[in-house]
Amino acid sequence: MTEPRWFSQPYPPEGASAAEGIRNQLGRPELDLLTILVRESAQNSWDARLTPSPGPIDYRVDMWTVGPAHAAAWREPLLEGAPSGPEHFPLRETLKRGPVRVLAVSDRGTRGLGGPTRADNALGPDRDFVSFIRNIGEPRDTALGGGTYGFGKGIFYLLSRPGTILVHSRCRTPQGGHETRIIGCTLWKSYVAAEPQGDRRYTGRHWWGDTSGNVVEPLVGQQAETTARRLGLRPFGPDETGTTIVVVDPNLDELEPAAAADYLADTIAWHLWPKMISTDGKPPAMRFTVTCDGIEHHVPDPRETRPLNMFVASYETMTGPAGSDLQCFKPKRHLGRLGLVKRIMPPLEPTRASRMVDIEDLVHHVCLMRPAELVVTYRSGPKPPSASQGYAGVFRADEAMDEIYAKAEPPTHDAWHPQSLDRPESTFVHTTFRRIDEALEGLLSLGGVARPGASHVALGAASSLFSGLVGGAWGIGGATAYAKPGSTAVRSRPQGPDDEQQGPGGATSGRPTPNRGLGTDRTAGAEAARPGDSTDDQHSFTDELTNGAAVTARRRPRVQYVGEPYYDDRDDDTVLVQEFRLPVPGPQRVRIELAVTLPGANGRETDPPMGASMPTLVGWEDDAGDLHTTESCEIEGGDSLWRVLVRPAPDTMTEIDIKVGAVSSQ
Repeated sequence: MTEPRWFSQPYPPEGASAAEGIRNQLGRPELDLLTILVRESAQNSWDARLTPSPGPIDYRVDMWTVGPAHAAAWREPLLEGAPSGPEHFPLRETLKRGPVRVLAVSDRGTRGLGGPTRADNALGPDRDFVSFIRNIGEPRDTALGGGTYGFGKGIFYLLSRPGTILVHSRCRTPQGGHETRIIGCTLWKSYVAAEPQGDRRYTGRHWWGDTSGNVVEPLVGQQAETTARRLGLRPFGPDETGTTIVVVDPNLDELEPAAAADYLADTIAWHLWPKMISTDGKPPAMRFTVTCDGIEHHVPDPRETRPLNMFVASYETMTGPAGSDLQCFKPKRHLGRLGLVKRIMPPLEPTRASRMVDIEDLVHHVCLMRPAELVVTYRSGPKPPSASQGYAGVFRADEAMDEIYAKAEPPTHDAWHPQSLDRPESTFVHTTFRRIDEALEGLLSLGGVARPGASHVALGAASSLFSGLVGGAWGIGGATAYAKPGSTAVRSRPQGPDDEQQGPGGATSGRPTPNRGLGTDRTAGAEAARPGDSTDDQHSFTDELTNGAAVTARRRPRVQYVGEPYYDDRDDDTVLVQEFRLPVPGPQRVRIELAVTLPGANGRETDPPMGASMPTLVGWEDDAGDLHTTESCEIEGGDSLWRVLVRPAPDTMTEIDIKVGAVSSQ
């Protein structure tokens, strides 16, 4: 058994590609290296899936520091035969200076890197090993695959500070068995080395493996499995096939390892969510795991994570009867399917991953994808007139058009550039964008937005203009809790002469006072009369329920509001939620008054204009999560937390006013 060592590729007489040229093939992408790693490696895994598929592809990213038990196996064998000089081979310094940090991307349920190990023998379709390890720039050979020209593997070398990776793979053999392979690869810089027979030029490409023949070969079989075990790499099961690519000393963009793991998990959700959702009763196409030093970092569920859940809903619209077909009429061609959804929603809290795709505080984007259903990009559209409204879309290219859209992509597959195509292919991509824009114009027009030249202003647009003035005002029977996401100011209603009278227990009445703003005591305010309401108005509902004097002998029922109103997703609906308690013991009945508001004393509307919608009650939710859908609800007073759920009207601010009264014992 020959011990593995490094082989450095000299320039042959017929010439070869320099390492610098290969490293530069990705160009200067807008996405960062970790994002490109996720996108490109997942595309490689998807293109290598087994057919027929035995189940979801298991894709994972693991980061760890090589521990004492494996340190010697990394330092000694991986320095054998290595070129001298850090400028020629920086891995030498990386392994000598201290603990080694590694990042491994692995898949299972894929076919592994099989086929011949020499490029001159790779004549048939099974040539995954030479395509990844030996050759550069081969065209894709997977129908409707995610990759195009094989540049994606370059990201592994770019991410490694010394430009070094280890490739550990298990594949099927032509005889029906399995073979494990492991080989090291470095892609750095071309150089000239002084040798006894004279100076010699090298390409900057290096391989680590079996150098006993005239071409460096991977370690195979038992030697490969033993070497992988000594290095601490994830083993394969008896019948498992797949590939693990280990990046030595990864560049984490100045993130701490745990933060980088969180970022990778979030990035997976943003760029690979179509592979994470189940459709037509089938399980998801891929499973995703991220770990750092043995600790798993949660990959967000796109169905439960804003705003990815909107893109999931758009995908389901696109694949269902509500989706639309986009056509090019000259030349005539079916371009693909489009699905759009529009929702009232709170402002986003952007993450590093969402900012990477230019989604900040508002979703107004269409996700573009090819038939492989891997995210190409999020294309922005016009912003809605209201900051509380967003929309999302999904466009999936038709299978017959896949080759055209693939040709419009740069090496990083993160855009469609029609200018890179000749006609009529460029026309198809231009028309795709135009049809999407037409659909978005129709979507926004349905929301009551004033068209150009109209003499009125949409309610939602006016609400946006005054969003800094309107927040929530608090009084008896109700928080006037406006559905304006992110607003924190408190609007004061006009005051009467008794505003600072003492309430029960010596508390002030709680009526909003001028400039009280964020200091308003909302608990006190919940006990007091709302300014402008007469005493008869305040007690009319109580008297109606109790036949008058029954309530006067005990504490008057009241509502205690808990926190600010907030948005939440319930099934496929976005609702406004206000939490509350009824602190006075005894059976009580609550009902709700809903209105839309505009700033100013007369800005409250309880009757909608013709054709306009109003907020509606969804129901009352108790501590156990059970929903009561009656207009009024009987509640036992005490410490239990309740929630009222309201479906807001599009493009409005919603006022929630809860009324409470005692239930008669008669």
